[in-house]
Parts: sequence; structure tokens; C-alpha cells
Amino acid sequence: MSRYLPVFRALGLLLMLFSLTLLVPLVYAHVSHDGAEAAYDLAFVATLGSGALLWFLARKSQRELHLRDGFLLVALAWSVLPVYAGLPFLAQLHLSFTDAYFEAVSGLTTTGSTVISHLDQLPRSINLWRSLIIWLGGMGLIVLAVAILPMLGIGGRQMFKAETPGPIKDTRLTPRITGTAKGLWLVYAGFTVLCALAYYAAGMDGFDAVCHAFSTVALGGFSTHDASFAYWNSPLIEGIAIFFMIASGMNYATHYIALAGRAPRAYLRDPEIIWFLGVLVLSVLLITFYLWDFRLYGNASETLRHVAFNLVSVATSAGFVSVDYSLWPFFAPLVMLFLCSFVCCSGSTGGGIKMMRAVLLYKQVYRELLRSMHPRAVYPVKLGGHTVRQDTLFAVLAFSFIYMVTLVTLVLALSFSGLDIVTAFSAAVASLNNTGPGLGTVGPSGTYAVLTPFQTWVCAFAMLLGRLEIFTLLVVLTPAFWRK
Repeated sequence: MSRYLPVFRALGLLLMLFSLTLLVPLVYAHVSHDGAEAAYDLAFVATLGSGALLWFLARKSQRELHLRDGFLLVALAWSVLPVYAGLPFLAQLHLSFTDAYFEAVSGLTTTGSTVISHLDQLPRSINLWRSLIIWLGGMGLIVLAVAILPMLGIGGRQMFKAETPGPIKDTRLTPRITGTAKGLWLVYAGFTVLCALAYYAAGMDGFDAVCHAFSTVALGGFSTHDASFAYWNSPLIEGIAIFFMIASGMNYATHYIALAGRAPRAYLRDPEIIWFLGVLVLSVLLITFYLWDFRLYGNASETLRHVAFNLVSVATSAGFVSVDYSLWPFFAPLVMLFLCSFVCCSGSTGGGIKMMRAVLLYKQVYRELLRSMHPRAVYPVKLGGHTVRQDTLFAVLAFSFIYMVTLVTLVLALSFSGLDIVTAFSAAVASLNNTGPGLGTVGPSGTYAVLTPFQTWVCAFAMLLGRLEIFTLLVVLTPAFWRK
């Protein structure tokens, strides 16, 4: 047990850091007197006290964390922090522990699924907290800790590699890992400010603009209104949301290179972005033509408007809605759920297996087709003009396999618990890909409050798996991880 004390010391520091974020809704609740003051007082004291106690008990265990420690710390952080993030929901809204934990996990993993209704009547500080935890989870709490607390000596690179998604974990944008984390967070914060200002200029009030900017840039999907973006029914606001959802669906490392080096050509050199934009545009046109044939809306431009917003929202795993797309012919929402499984770029705030893995899978399958016709020919897999190493291809294949096994297992578990197949499948897909709304009883016009406690825990576990890209969490559960 003593060899894990440095991990617990780091977790204590993270909890104390996380407690500071509770001061934002706490101060807002006290200033606005919205009735939730006591809930945040309790949450702040409990979080700060737990972190301080954990740090005190392990304070003498100071050493650099190894890679295995980084995996354990990340798994613990993402599993434990929702307990404290859910305290305001538990104390103020009187949710069960299961529902409060689910809501907090949904926020921190930027999924956007909710068990809460009547959002318009909630204390404003509750909606502010929901949006803030989504924003914090977007770029990653561990990356934030690495960015602002390098003096901790708790293994910044190990934490960064264990927490960040896809190929970005091996990218060194600056000589030091703390510089990389700071750079990514500066871009992320800059996009958030621009998004909030754009929303405000388009007609949202200041509070809604800030909350929805948090959710949009993090691709989270929490709204302050039950109707989500249908509350404003504004093409301009929806257009702003589309722009920032697409921007956040791209690799933030590419954003950083383009902005820091004033080199917009970085976007053209990123092969993922071409596929990302191409798939989105073609999908929007396909579903627009498909729905126009059913004459669901008055004209083609209105059809394009609703398709563009809702498809981009689901495909990028944001999860906002402007209409109840579950009423569309089943093919359309099914395609949207399929897209959320892979469209977002690696290093984005979105979920799914990421576009880079999907492209490599396609290229690998195409290569095998060619090799079946010409067995002795050599066909290297290339991406962006560079040959992809075999170990990278093997890693992509392994991840894709475990992703499919995990998805099937989740669907079977939810179906076994009594859910109909449409609801079970869509809830599993939406949770594993951190998308939010599914179909059936968990569709865009409903909430996840209809689920049983067992089903709620399955979806919460799926959200954690998706946010940590499966391996980071599963590796901690293997017997080999705990061997000396």
C-alpha cells in the first residue's frame, strides 16, 4: 500500500484544486441569493477537507510518479471527483446518490446526458455549476493540474499521457509538458471567451451566453433551458454554435500551432481535418436531401438549417438540440448516432474513436484488399504523406476491437436490464461516445431519469470509459497492473 501513497497525495492535491472551482457557483449563489448557498458551502468544505486530509496522510511520500502511477491517478481522479461534483445536486435538488453521481459524471466527461428536468426553474448557480464542470472536463482536469501546478512533482508527463486522447499524448508542442498543457488551455479559454461574446451579441443574455459557451466549446451539451437551443429559435445563434462545435471538434494541437505560430496552413497540413470537414458536409447534404423528400419542413433552407445544427451537434458529440430529431425518419437519427462514433479529431474535446483511427482503419482494410489481389506487393499505409508504423496500426486495431466489444457488452447489459433495443443501443452509443441524448425513451425530448439505478450506473461507467478512451480505465482493472 505504501507504494501508492504518492498517488493518494497527488489525488488530495487535485481535490483541493477542484474545491477552488466550487467557489465560482458558491459566490454566485451568495451574491444572487438563489437559495443554493448552503449546498455549495457543504460541497466546498467537504471537498477541501477530504483533499487536505488525504494529502496530510500521504504528505511524506514525495517522488516522481511512474507511468503506472499516472494511470491509477487518472482513473481515481475521474472516478472520485464526480462524487464531490455531485454534492450540490445531492444537497440542493435532493437527487439520489446514483442520479447525482450520474449528473456529475455526465458533466465532467462532457457527455451532456441529464436526469434533471425543469432546468428553467433551477437556481441559476446550479446551471452555472453544470456548465462549469463540463468546461473543466473538456480539456481535462489532469491537463489543467499539469498546466498550473508543475511544482507538485507528481509526474506531469505520465499524467498527461494517461489522460489525453489519441496521438496528441505523444505531441510535444513546447519543450516542457507544462508549456504544452498551458498552451492548449490558453487556446481553449480563448475560444470560450469568443464564443460567449458571439452568443451575447446574437441575443443571449450574459448568463446564458457564458453557460452555453462553456458547454459548446467543451462539446458537452448541457443547457440552462429544457428546450435547449429551441428556446431562442435563432438561425444566427445556431450558426455560431455550429462554428464553435466544428472548431472544438478539431485537434487543439493544430489550433495551437496555427495560432501560436501564425501559420494557418497548419490546418491544411492536418489530414484529419480534411476528413472531418468532408464527412460533416457530405452527411449534412445527404440527410437534408433525405428529409426534404418527406417534406417535414416548409422549405429546403429550413430543412438544411435544422439538419446542419442537429447533425453537427450529435456528430461532434455536443448533444444540443433545436428540434426533436427522434421524430424524423429513423434513418436520419441513426446516421447521426453512427457519426458520433468517429467524426471528432484526436486532441479535440469530442468523444468516439476519433477520425484518425477511423481513417487508419479504412486505409488498413483497403491495403488488405489490395494484398489479397497482389500478395507479394508492398503497400505502406500513409497518412499526411508519412508512412504509419506497424505498431501504430496494431494499436488502432486493438483499440477498435475493444471499442466494439465494450459497445456490444453495454448494449447487452442494458437490454438484459429490461430496456427496449432502440433505447439500449442508443444509450450505450451516446454514453460511450460522450454524446448525451440517444433515441427511444432517452431521446432528445426526454431525460435519463427514466432509467433504473442499475441502468444509470451502466451508463455512468460507459461515460467514464469513453472519456478515458477505454484502455486508461480498463488497464487499472487488470491483475497485471497490481503486480509488483
